[in-house]
Amino acid sequence: MLASTLVLFALLCAGVFIKVPYSEMSPGPTVNTLGDSHGEPVLNISGRKTYPTSGHLNMTTVRVTGADYEMNLVEAVYGWLAGDNIVVPHENLYPNGKTDAESTQENAEEFSQSQQSAKVAALKQLGIPVTARVIVASVVKDSPSEGRLHAGDVVKAVDGAPVTAPEDVAKLVTKHKPGEAVEFTIIPAADVAAAAKAGREPTGTSKVTITAGKAEGDGRAIVGIRAGSDHTFPFTIDIKLADVGGPSAGLMFALGIVDKLTPEDLTGGKFVAGTGTIDDAGKVGPIGGIQMKTIGARKAGAEYFLTPADNCASAASNAPDGLTLVKVSTIDDATKSLEKIRKGDTAGLPQCSAKP
Repeated sequence: MLASTLVLFALLCAGVFIKVPYSEMSPGPTVNTLGDSHGEPVLNISGRKTYPTSGHLNMTTVRVTGADYEMNLVEAVYGWLAGDNIVVPHENLYPNGKTDAESTQENAEEFSQSQQSAKVAALKQLGIPVTARVIVASVVKDSPSEGRLHAGDVVKAVDGAPVTAPEDVAKLVTKHKPGEAVEFTIIPAADVAAAAKAGREPTGTSKVTITAGKAEGDGRAIVGIRAGSDHTFPFTIDIKLADVGGPSAGLMFALGIVDKLTPEDLTGGKFVAGTGTIDDAGKVGPIGGIQMKTIGARKAGAEYFLTPADNCASAASNAPDGLTLVKVSTIDDATKSLEKIRKGDTAGLPQCSAKP
């Protein structure tokens, strides 16, 4: 017995010191988008009439170990055995050696974009006009555009051809060959900021000529910018939520905005949670860590979970008891399902199935 005990002790000690290339995912906190977080409203709308809300529209999160965290063998085995956690290869969460700082920055950018898209999708769902424009989202360091174009510049045209969507920029640039001149018609970011401060639409354009560079690999013409979208909203919508990143709260933010701007209570006092990315058109996209999010939602008290259609099979394969998984592909799907939940017509809900 003594020998067995010593061997077991030696194995445990070895397990603590042996590092393995894995990371852990576990259920994170949920936050009611209709309520407060850290003493402040998650959604604050001014300049437009709002209405009282009840119930919950909770966004859900996943906790993950950091990029620099080195898991030992004992922790990995415990994570594999624990019912509420998932141990995955480190490379799945941090591909190509991504650092904590890089991951945090990427998540912050995705979170910011998801807020913008949530606002656009919500207002479109309500039939409220939103002005959209194509902007320079970022400029690549040491690229042909560095110092010539700047983040926040509004792109009106490329070579005189009007630009109406971010993808138009790449299409027009790649019509050129490397070394050729590409003419951008822009409204400088400084002028856009001044117009916003004055409460008016930006006007006045400038022309900037960029000599196209050559992309590595396929050799296509590039100028070294990433195009994106910016919007002018008819009133102010502030979304405040600390210590959260990534794009997966988009759907729940959008529904929270719709609820606050709608006379009728969306949830009818029910506890609904959910997840999903959302684009400007209101299309709901898949997310990672769906099983962790359903577990976290049920622990928080949710009865219904709005689930992106592409995540349905995975979510349904290990759904927590007492949680109804509602399949959604668009914000319109979600609002219609909430109407059924509010009226108690749950038999008509489009539920997730473990079969694709």
